[in-house]
Amino acid sequence: MRVLAVDVGTGTQDILLFDGETQIENCVQMILPSPTQLVAREIRRATAAGEGVLLTGVTMGGGPCAWAAEDHLRRGLAVYATPDAARTFDDDLARVERMGVRIVDGEGAPPSLRQIHLRDFDYEAIVAGLQPFGVEPDLDAIAVAIFDHGAAPPGVSDRAFRFEYLAETVARNDLAAFAYLRDDVPPRLTRMAAVAATAPADVPLLVMDTAPAAVLGALEDARVRAAPSALVANVGNFHTLAFHLADGRVLGLFEHHTGELSRDKLEGYLRKLGDGTIQNAEVFADKGHGALVVDRAAAPDLLAVVGPRRSLLAGSALQPYFAVPHGDVMLAGCFGLLRALARKRPDWAPAIETALNRDRFTG
Repeated sequence: MRVLAVDVGTGTQDILLFDGETQIENCVQMILPSPTQLVAREIRRATAAGEGVLLTGVTMGGGPCAWAAEDHLRRGLAVYATPDAARTFDDDLARVERMGVRIVDGEGAPPSLRQIHLRDFDYEAIVAGLQPFGVEPDLDAIAVAIFDHGAAPPGVSDRAFRFEYLAETVARNDLAAFAYLRDDVPPRLTRMAAVAATAPADVPLLVMDTAPAAVLGALEDARVRAAPSALVANVGNFHTLAFHLADGRVLGLFEHHTGELSRDKLEGYLRKLGDGTIQNAEVFADKGHGALVVDRAAAPDLLAVVGPRRSLLAGSALQPYFAVPHGDVMLAGCFGLLRALARKRPDWAPAIETALNRDRFTG
């Protein structure tokens, strides 16, 4: 069983070529700049050269590439974009136009513009990077994790719309509910739909939300998995999401923007999540997405932390455990993708789970 698992974040895209016949530590692994960082670099090169840009492709993650486009416009340089590419900045194209971006079809832009192609998952580039090392993918499946706010209706907060989706999905009480096979992606999740549309059509595909994937992957750490009740937090470059889990059940969660959090503030939210007193209105008013308490039944025995910004809790009075699933914190999302794929495709579960269970570190 061979699966290309790619966890697309704001800072990096973390790649694991899983082979069920190979020990996890010997599987091909790469940590590369994220697609939004790569697009941002291309825009900034155009800015430095004084060139206008034409953004084509599909809806992808914003953040750095959006900031680069804004800087480009502030320099008085043109930004044209096709509708799908423009939705990277906002689902409401009228708002994108108010930024100064000119929305065009493929034929309506000046030929002198530097064209930049947008997409979250570039299969061809990954394969091209593997081939000089004699690695041929020969895949049974592809699994991709991305963060999707969803296409909020006009006048509806992206943050509120995102958290509504989280709350609805967590009611199914299975972190794998945040994962979808290609044909099952909900229409509201436009970024996932874009990945489904651009990934190779002849390879089975699973897409999943990044934060639940990382939390599910953290459970590959033997200490986290053994805790009867645990807070598991993914402190990402852009977003922080924490779940309170007990005996396989979701007791609560909150999601916030990492840039808005200090260590003290994050500790406060984690304490409230653990005792069931966290309030949705409090998190939302603090520029976060929201919070939900499902049950206050079990106090946490452990705070486990993964994610590239996990050092935010270094030295915390909460005594966090920095989880290392299969010895590699950066691949937590990839391991979560594999577990989700095993649940969505029971016919593949024996091959995936046998390999993951065999290689789980218990020392």
